[in-house]
Amino acid sequence: MADIERGFKVLKSESEIGPVYRRLPDRIRAHAQICFMALHLHRVMRGKLKAAGARLSPERALEQLARIQHHRIHSAQGEPMTGVSTIATDKAEMLSALGVKKPAAS
Repeated sequence: MADIERGFKVLKSESEIGPVYRRLPDRIRAHAQICFMALHLHRVMRGKLKAAGARLSPERALEQLARIQHHRIHSAQGEPMTGVSTIATDKAEMLSALGVKKPAAS
């Protein structure tokens, strides 16, 4: 029962999925599936971070990883240039713990 309560807490606050008012059965079902996937991803992320010894919550990890930026510059002189912001060691370790490839310029 406590696990279910925690799941609702994650959906309401940490995943920022607020009340959505739907009337059509297909839309209600779709919304419930999205909520389930968000909760599942949160749990998988929490488990991977814990297994890697990271002392971050999934929310804190996402907050840190959101600082990674992909840049695309267009100039009149030629082809657009792309790049990714420098990824600090702690962020690279988080990506590794989560099993996510380090982003690269496309």
